[in-house]
Amino acid sequence: MYKNSREKPGVVLAAAAIAQFVVALDMSVVNVALPAIRSALGFAPLDLSWVVHVYALAFGGLLLLGGRACDLYCRRRMFALGLAVFGLCSLAGGLAQTPWQLIAARAGQGVAAAAAAPAALAMLTTTFPEGPRRVRALGVWSAVNAAGGALGVLAGGLLTEYAGWRWVMLINLPIVGMALALIPAGVPAGTAPARREKLDSLGAVLATGGVGLLVLGVVRTDTLGWDSPSIWATLATASVLLTAFVLVESRADAPLLRLGLLRSRWVAGANVLVFLAAAGQFTAFYFVSLYMQQVLGMGPAATGIAFLPFSFGLIAGTVVATRITATRTPRASLVPGALLAAAGLAWFALISPDGSFLGDVLGPSLVTSVGAGLVLAPVAAAATTGVAAREAGMASGLMNSSRQLGGSIGLAALATIAAHHTGTATGPAALNDGYALGLAIAAAVFVLAAVVAVGVLPRRRAVPPVPRSTDSVENQLEGTPS
Repeated sequence: MYKNSREKPGVVLAAAAIAQFVVALDMSVVNVALPAIRSALGFAPLDLSWVVHVYALAFGGLLLLGGRACDLYCRRRMFALGLAVFGLCSLAGGLAQTPWQLIAARAGQGVAAAAAAPAALAMLTTTFPEGPRRVRALGVWSAVNAAGGALGVLAGGLLTEYAGWRWVMLINLPIVGMALALIPAGVPAGTAPARREKLDSLGAVLATGGVGLLVLGVVRTDTLGWDSPSIWATLATASVLLTAFVLVESRADAPLLRLGLLRSRWVAGANVLVFLAAAGQFTAFYFVSLYMQQVLGMGPAATGIAFLPFSFGLIAGTVVATRITATRTPRASLVPGALLAAAGLAWFALISPDGSFLGDVLGPSLVTSVGAGLVLAPVAAAATTGVAAREAGMASGLMNSSRQLGGSIGLAALATIAAHHTGTATGPAALNDGYALGLAIAAAVFVLAAVVAVGVLPRRRAVPPVPRSTDSVENQLEGTPS
């Protein structure tokens, strides 16, 4: 962990939290604005979804590369560069006059987010030592991250209805400006690595191509379906590239992702868990938003406001989880949190076409969000437990990749299942049944997350760093035994 006289942990936390907020916000803020964007720029129906998908594609595909670049170069520089490019692309998107200009701006946002997000998390884990201080810092980071995703729906609805769709892009500028202004106030430059390593170029190409094609194949199922030869060709190519990536990384002297990191039960278990939790959370946002608009007939602004209880529940859950994890292991919060989120989603699955916000949405929103908050806060601490400072970016990029892949794959899979269940019917009753099925399966996903937390994560804390392959054999860890 680097230290210098200019380091101010509170400033580092504020800058990282603001950056993560705007990255999470952009995952959901444009969703409600899509109809207005289509009308204004003349998008073809099948092209409109790329406003959402291209961000996820660029972001998910480049996270491992962005995380490793943070370790090899300068975390503060990568953080500032990512934020600055994110702001410029947001401005370009807000001023877009044609579909391709907006899609290009969204792609640029995804590339920039892939640099800023792992840099933000790596700065936290290298500034705050393992223990209660890091738990509290990651609790704030997790709460802001969760609130950004939930408030994106609110901001998107209000801005679209009262200010115009362009403001779902332009709103990022003052937020990015605040984060950039904090950097010279106390975010340290860090120290150069003791041994300068070259970036694993082949691994970067294979990882970016493999993850990018995996996300691309999954997100295109909303228009082509899972039975499309094009989808399976894309997924097969992704599998080949990712298999080659694993083989290359196992032999590389300075890998993009050191496979030995996954021998830690904390790192491996937390990444599986965050994959499942993201799948459940993203699905909840998606189906509940559609239920309120297409079944209950609520407008964009009303739908956004209706997500406020969800946001408050997420924040409350992260506050409680931070207090629990400060004195106990992350398992103490992850297991009950996953089960509580599962219970809330199972309650959501009882939605009715004749329902109401108070009767069908408010109660399950609070239960699900508090449970999700109990999961999201400690999972970042678990995913970075025992990781050396020189590999903080690597671990951060891995966790962010797991979250992004979980959200994309889980949402695409459950949306397809719900669509097949609904068939060609478009009435409120048929749509309600499809959404209810998707929410029920999301509940089962959170139950599986609880099983992973019990069966994989250690019962005791493990503080020694996960060793590199060059470390002595007697010092190597394979995770704390349970």
